[in-house]
Amino acid sequence: METVINSTETKNELPVKFTENAIEELNRLYSDLNLDNDSALRIGVKGGGCSGMSYLLAFDKVEEGDTHYQLGQIPVVMKKAHVMYVIGMEVDWEHGLNNRGFSFNNPNASETCGCGQSFSS
Repeated sequence: METVINSTETKNELPVKFTENAIEELNRLYSDLNLDNDSALRIGVKGGGCSGMSYLLAFDKVEEGDTHYQLGQIPVVMKKAHVMYVIGMEVDWEHGLNNRGFSFNNPNASETCGCGQSFSS
């Protein structure tokens, strides 16, 4: 996938896959939020959750040291240290009666919780 946030950055292939439903929802959110040029979709992990680590998927300010990607019209950033936890992961958007929200299918997770929002590696 092609990316360039500014002319000094290199192109990077996004290490996470998004389903069509997830892309549609992210495009809707990106449009509705009217974000400034200093914001991007941040993908990563953080400590916490019932299995030890939680997924991070949020619009955030771009920080120094971020690796830059592009998902259609949406700029995406990640910390290099987070890639090993999410490489190959698929993000979906579920909008059924029982589940609503983003779900994460992570082949790197050795254990996940019932809610699907946290994992251990």
